[in-house]
Amino acid sequence: MHRILIVDDSPTIRKMVRASLQALQPVEFLDAATGLEAIEHLALARVHLVVLDLNMPDMHGIDVLKFVRRQPRYKDVPILILTTRGDDASRQTAQQAGATHYMTKPFAPDALAATVQALLADFAFAESDGV
Repeated sequence: MHRILIVDDSPTIRKMVRASLQALQPVEFLDAATGLEAIEHLALARVHLVVLDLNMPDMHGIDVLKFVRRQPRYKDVPILILTTRGDDASRQTAQQAGATHYMTKPFAPDALAATVQALLADFAFAESDGV
């Protein structure tokens, strides 16, 4: 079973992401409304993919991303940035900080599901190879 952490300060967006990914069974979802809550979830449970917003009230998504990438347990876990920021500078900053993929809101549910499915498949393949 895959465990996906959805980090967004909007409960509506978290519900939309969860609904878009529900078909990827078996999957378990963890929700975080803040960056600090996300870090707490990551400390307590093994996560296979993170969907991360950039604009949050307590901690910017880039700071969360950098923190996660410094953890040996999560250095290779796919992190999908899902944000309203569509500018090249934000995209480049996220990629340099270690984002695996970058998507903007509003998003197409099918595109999100296909992207997450591909990221999970690549991660599972890398884990099985001992990478």
